[in-house]
Amino acid sequence: MTDAFFSSSPLAEPPERVLGRLLEDSGTAALTLDHLVGEGLDALPLPGHGSTLLRWQWLAAVAGHDLNLAKLYEGHTDALAILDELRGPPRPEGSLWGTWCAEPPSARLRFEHAPGGQLRLHGPKAWCSGARQLTHALVSGWYDDGQPGLAAVEMHALGVTIGSQHWHAVGMGPTDTAQVDFDGVLATPVGAPGDYVNRPGFWQGGAGIAACWWGAAAAVAARMRKHLRQGRPNAHQQAHLGAAEALLCACAALLRESASWIDTHPTDDAQATALRARLAVEHAASAVMQHAGRALGAGPLCTDARLARLMADLPVFMRQSHAERDEAGLGTLALLADDGTPAAFGGWCAL
Repeated sequence: MTDAFFSSSPLAEPPERVLGRLLEDSGTAALTLDHLVGEGLDALPLPGHGSTLLRWQWLAAVAGHDLNLAKLYEGHTDALAILDELRGPPRPEGSLWGTWCAEPPSARLRFEHAPGGQLRLHGPKAWCSGARQLTHALVSGWYDDGQPGLAAVEMHALGVTIGSQHWHAVGMGPTDTAQVDFDGVLATPVGAPGDYVNRPGFWQGGAGIAACWWGAAAAVAARMRKHLRQGRPNAHQQAHLGAAEALLCACAALLRESASWIDTHPTDDAQATALRARLAVEHAASAVMQHAGRALGAGPLCTDARLARLMADLPVFMRQSHAERDEAGLGTLALLADDGTPAAFGGWCAL
């Protein structure tokens, strides 16, 4: 996508201005996603193509408005990026996509080769956000020889069953996440076996999740600031706001640096870059929520609907992190990395 495209696109406007205009009376997350798609606001720049930061700015802005919407928006725009990178099937006009690639041991989807280069899908798929509202999805699964794969499937295809017993969440409840069962459903392979996890965009897209968390944490801090400005904040409350400001600014700098590195090294492995950004933002966002609660007390948490929603949704969304497992993974990469690489302390993260 060219600079000329973005200069004439609604994406060229500040995201907060566009969202403020479009989302004042948003309905469910899926209906609002449909609205965003209809306005062309899903045509985000692809990661690693020179405008990764703009992509993340939009993810952050949508998350700051509504994390449930951001969950669907991120999954939809990630699917479009994957389809482009792996030369998947053309996207039907107006279609809404999910990216469902969680792999819990209790829900393993099997891929069977079918005539005409197609696949048959067999088994359950867990953690399918927006399952009842989206038209298409990219789903990960496994071939009989043990190789991982990816397939594009229509949600209205014969043999698709959406469960209703597995989603009782308060936080992120409106995403209507469900288990989807596939009984011989016809699907289209996307890429060759193993391509989904081995492509550069796998970790580039994973880093974008941190932008969603950052956007929500920044919105929490903005609500804290608004409430404190309406009263006479004491030194302790000011300290909580100052701590949140420092944490968010540090993570914003890291996200900008990470986006720049991805654009400069579009074909390199971005695992360390993604893990570092995600872990830093996760720690910062958790601390910002704690600062907000201690600075404001129970009142705004019970009377400010937007703040209450953010404080309920963000902890659930951040559990996409694998916590100490990701920390150990980043530590392993740092131990193995050569000096001067982004996985090493002598790399670009040094002063």
